[in-house]
Formats: sequence, structure tokens, C-alpha cells
Amino acid sequence: MEEIDLKDLFKYFMKKMPIILIVSFVFLWFGIGYTCFFKTPLYRGDTTLILVKKSDGADQSTSLTQNDIMVNQKLVSTYSQIIKSRRVLNQVIKKMGLECNVQTLSSKISVSSVSETEIIKISVSDKDKNEAAAIANKIAEVFTDEIVEIYNLENVTIIDKAQTPDAPYNISKVRSALLALIAGAGLTSAILFVIYYFDTSVKSSEQVEERLGIPVIGNVPLVRKKAK
Repeated sequence: MEEIDLKDLFKYFMKKMPIILIVSFVFLWFGIGYTCFFKTPLYRGDTTLILVKKSDGADQSTSLTQNDIMVNQKLVSTYSQIIKSRRVLNQVIKKMGLECNVQTLSSKISVSSVSETEIIKISVSDKDKNEAAAIANKIAEVFTDEIVEIYNLENVTIIDKAQTPDAPYNISKVRSALLALIAGAGLTSAILFVIYYFDTSVKSSEQVEERLGIPVIGNVPLVRKKAK
């Protein structure tokens, strides 16, 4: 592999800096244009549930034991699957009059659990910000009712209902601009480096001495003919 003169490489890139800047700004405007005019904004509605122990009688303690907490934490993963089940989603579609099937609705839903807690977070993304929040709340409502039917337990409580989001979560002009600038500068720099690396032309007397192993006696200056 041919050794690269870092000093010469730096000078080469400095000469090519206008090209790098021009291409980077072209990428920048394309990135911003795509974000503003072509990327579909999506809104996210989030609701949270918690698994709790409810008393069956007035004289029964409502405090959670360590065993209750461990059982609830194990139930979180099971409940997460039930949330996206056909049993729950079919009811959501029917009650809200949604014009979609279970698979489409399921693709909009993400269910996660807060680490080492009994809290479940339901997130719904949609083009309509009002519908994103409404669907999240309806899923929580239907799921809570279904748990009673399935397990004969009332151990799920809604902590926070989904609020209508103010802005789309998948659009950020600043982030798009930075990514476009980095992509433009990186791609241009990579292409220029390849051109530099495979360029075998002699650019200086030092390169002549290095390649031929003989000293350069003199240089013939390049004289440009002045236009009359």
C-alpha cells in the first residue's frame, strides 16, 4: 500500500474545500426540503397503566408485598401481548369505527414496560394527532375491562391518559439539516480521497526525487501566455 503524505493530503482537501461546502449545502437543502414537503408527519399518543393490588374486603390490607411486586412484574410481559391481541384490537376498531384491520392498527402500537416496575406504556402513532391520543386511551380502556374477564382480576389502573400531542415526533428540521450536512460532507470527502489515492500523476519535484531516487537539478517554470 502506498504511503499517504498527510501534509499533502491536508493541502489537497483545503484546495477542494469549496467543492465540499457546495455539495454539503446542496444536501442540506435537499434534506430540509424532503422533511418539509415529502415526509409524512406522525403524532404519538401515550398512556400509562400500572398493575396494582386491590382489596377484596374492608379489613384486607391494600399494601403491596414483595411477592405481589414480583408477580406483577412477570405479568407485564404477558399483558403487553394481550394489549396487541385481536381480542382487544377488534373491540377498539369496532367501538371507534376505525377503517382499518387488526394488522394495520397493531403496526401503529408499541407497548413497553418501565424497567423494574409494574408500569406499562402504550404508544400509538398516527397521522391524525387527535386519533393517536383517542386510540391510545380506548386501548387502555378495553384492555382494563378484558383483564377482568380473562383473569377475574381488577389489578390494572390507568395512571395517565393520552393527551393530544402538540407536534409530530418524527420531524425535526434541525436534525434533518445536521444529518444532511454530515452526509454531504462525508460522501464528498470519501470521493475526493479515492480520487487522491488513485491519482498517480506527479505534482511536485519532491515526488520526482522520491519515485526516481535521483535529485532534481532544476525546475522549468510554467509561463502563461497573456491574452492580447
